[in-house]
Amino acid sequence: MRRRLQSITNKIPAIVSIGLVVLLWHILSVTGIVPSYMLPSPSDVMKAFIEDFELIMMHAGVTLVEAFYGLLIGIAFAFIIATVMDRWTIMHKALYPIMIITQTIPTIAIAPLLVLWMGFEMEPKITLVAITTFFPIAVGLLDGYKSVDRDYIDLMRAMGAGRYRIFTHVKIPAALPHFFSGLKVSTSYAVVGAVISEWLGGFEGLGVYMTRVKKAYAFDRMFAVIIFIVIISLLLMLLVNVIKTISMPWILAEKRSKEQ
Repeated sequence: MRRRLQSITNKIPAIVSIGLVVLLWHILSVTGIVPSYMLPSPSDVMKAFIEDFELIMMHAGVTLVEAFYGLLIGIAFAFIIATVMDRWTIMHKALYPIMIITQTIPTIAIAPLLVLWMGFEMEPKITLVAITTFFPIAVGLLDGYKSVDRDYIDLMRAMGAGRYRIFTHVKIPAALPHFFSGLKVSTSYAVVGAVISEWLGGFEGLGVYMTRVKKAYAFDRMFAVIIFIVIISLLLMLLVNVIKTISMPWILAEKRSKEQ
């Protein structure tokens, strides 16, 4: 009961701050300080969302599929790259600068090229999501691999363990917290990357929907889909936390032992 009450109390500042932002938004719109056609009120945005609910859900399904496949490819690529870089120092020196360069190129500049090379279907969207999501995960895994205490590795070797057992029993468990930290960032990048790629070419998706309502000057619908994207990103980050708790039960056990 005490732990549940503390959890509720910790959420109060965030709820209050969000409530104040919505209240300020409502005041600015209703009083006319900002014209309603530029800043529709929260009630107008909610009304637009309800009216276009089925259409938004249809486009959201396409965007989430692109984000999901792109994130899966990004995770796999990040795991391979990070493992190779950890195993061979020369590969770390060779690949790390290339990884940095891929993140300095603006996403909005890559998207048109991918559309030109791959067409207007899902392939360029998935590719862009993979490019934007692999870096935080790869860096997190690298930091996790390097955080392993050298004494653990020496102890495993003294017990006759080979590289594979050391990797699976020592390095991967040590890298999991760093992996999930990177995954949380990449999850939000995945949805945003898919939407950006849809702006520049496509037939379905939230980015396509946003482009259409922008051209129609339906800013209430524009705000509705923006808020919807934010909610999706927050829910996906929450899902990552749930998966982290399930995958790493020892962390929850350590927290409970400290509280006791």
